[in-house]
Amino acid sequence: MRLALREAAHAVAEGDVPVGAVVVDAAGAVLGTGHNRREADQDPTAHAELLALRAAAHSLGRWRLDDCSLVVTLEPCTMCAGAAVLARVGRVIYGAPDPKAGAAGSLWDVVRDRRLNHRPEVVSGVLAEECGQILREWFTSKRVDR
Repeated sequence: MRLALREAAHAVAEGDVPVGAVVVDAAGAVLGTGHNRREADQDPTAHAELLALRAAAHSLGRWRLDDCSLVVTLEPCTMCAGAAVLARVGRVIYGAPDPKAGAAGSLWDVVRDRRLNHRPEVVSGVLAEECGQILREWFTSKRVDR
């Protein structure tokens, strides 16, 4: 999660919402990293999780990431939770919950929906305070009514 937090800091430097993600294999080796790049790339799908999943798939030379964990600073949205399911990720680990858009238990629970063909294990709240703090600071700095 510390590496995901470092990735989130890169998003801040690029003017994007500070979310970072890392994909690791069963031994803990880093296969892919990513941070939000929606603003830099002008791409609505450039979420940290998708970029990290793509990098991991490229590193492994396969799209099935069943023996991997997706580690992300913020609870995945529906798009990213769906991508984790479709990539057959074995585990989703996240820091801060997202009560407005979270799809790993907060607002929706896409990753554990019994109607889908794959359900990753979910571990929540890892370094939640630190993960939430970087987001709170970023959003506070963006408010115009300061």
